[in-house]
Amino acid sequence: MRILNVTQTYAPFLEFGGPPVKVRALSEAMARRGHQVTVLTADWGLERRFPGGVEPSGTARSPFGWRRDENGVQAIYLPTWLHYRALSWNPAAKRFTRARLQNFDVVHIFGLYDFLGPTVAAACRHWKLPHVVEPIGMFLPIVRNLWLKRIYHSVLGRKMLRDASFLVATSPQEVEELVSAGEPREKIFLRRNGVEVPAALPERGKFRASHAISQAAKVVLFLGRLSAKKSPDLLLDAFAKLPVAGARNNTILVFAGPDERGMKAQLSQMAGRLGVATQVLFCGPLFNAAKWEAYRDADVFVLPSQNENFGNTAAEATASGTPVVITEACGIAPLLAGVSGLVVPHNAEAMSRAIARVLTEPELRAQLSAGCKEATSRLGWEEPAQEMESLYRQLVDPESRVP
Repeated sequence: MRILNVTQTYAPFLEFGGPPVKVRALSEAMARRGHQVTVLTADWGLERRFPGGVEPSGTARSPFGWRRDENGVQAIYLPTWLHYRALSWNPAAKRFTRARLQNFDVVHIFGLYDFLGPTVAAACRHWKLPHVVEPIGMFLPIVRNLWLKRIYHSVLGRKMLRDASFLVATSPQEVEELVSAGEPREKIFLRRNGVEVPAALPERGKFRASHAISQAAKVVLFLGRLSAKKSPDLLLDAFAKLPVAGARNNTILVFAGPDERGMKAQLSQMAGRLGVATQVLFCGPLFNAAKWEAYRDADVFVLPSQNENFGNTAAEATASGTPVVITEACGIAPLLAGVSGLVVPHNAEAMSRAIARVLTEPELRAQLSAGCKEATSRLGWEEPAQEMESLYRQLVDPESRVP
């Protein structure tokens, strides 16, 4: 099949968090299954990332912007004229749909709150091309510019969701969110996310060495955007509640991720008020090998989100062999609960108790560490890719549907 994936952010722009990682993993998995996969995305400065200013092999100009071929996937980076945070205006999108859209069998649109998805969705309606929309956890407008998000839904979002052939949810939690908002249950396709694991995990100790953390210290790790939705402030509060003479003794809380709307400054001030500033480290965003080194050196990884459609970072930490503590608001929670991690309510007291248990109870820690391998075995991308392949075939050829 000829598949077009549409996403506001794609590799190498990994600073945008989970979406570019997820879309790349699923695109490459579909390419390995023999499909022709194209990704349509915004250009966030691709040329500035060329080594030595020279375009690398597999990269060339196209009539619509830079084109990059990597691991069987062709990505088209549309020139960005204007942008506000992760929202961009890409006029070449309409030109691309007029010239190329009819060359595809099915379209998969990832995300909400951008102009690229609705533009392609409108063209799909015009050409009667089957397309699915995957909100990637953005459906509920929980934090940041709530009134703008409501306007978006009233003008663009609801129509895009209504006209899609299917909506893709990545957890039962997200299914219920969509149903409670009036989306038909029979139109929602449930498919979990996966995790990409390096061929070889880094040796332990590299992250600690690069950040002058003692090998004897215990490390509590948060990795992700420093945003209100992910509740890093809740984690900081939970950390401060750890017993000083127990779990908090010789323990470092590491925040690894890009700052969003001044959250880092807020956390720094909060750490000072709570008296734990000397035990908190901000190391900025980590990608590729550096990210896996952090996972490997952590004693426990914490995902304190108030709402997470899946929770890719918890899956990555698990794949690294690191026990996790996550809130019950994370879609991945049922897959990890009691196997590689502890699941807690979204409150500081419960989170603090769970972190303390992982840090101070050797038998529990050993049990969860051993369970990481079992949990990871159920989190690869091949099964989700197979499920998407089945859905695409059903849309392209309804007669292929399995009764």
